[in-house]
This record gives sequence, structure tokens and C-alpha cells, in this order.
Amino acid sequence: MTESKTWMCLICGWIYDEAAGAPEHGIAPGTPWGQVPMNWTCPECGARKEDFEMVQI
Repeated sequence: MTESKTWMCLICGWIYDEAAGAPEHGIAPGTPWGQVPMNWTCPECGARKEDFEMVQI
């Protein structure tokens, strides 16, 4: 299994963790960032997917 990554919204700082997913926002746990739909937006501020950056936590 590959190590899950975390992605941070550069606008508001919300964190997407691949291992946890965002089930309350339609993304199942274990979903890699590359499989998150392009039209998905940050649940906190509505930023687009391209406004996220991979971060080490």
C-alpha cells in the first residue's frame, strides 16, 4: 500500500487526507487525490481543486 498523502487548501487551510477521505462531502476514505473529481470544491471555502497543494503532516 502506498503512503496516503494530505492536501491543503491554499485559500483557507482545510486539509484533505487521502486515508480519511471526506465522506461527509462525497469522497470515500482511501480515495487518492487524483481520483477526486475535478469539479469538487473545498467544503470550507469553495476553492477549486487546483487551489490545493500536497503537504507533509
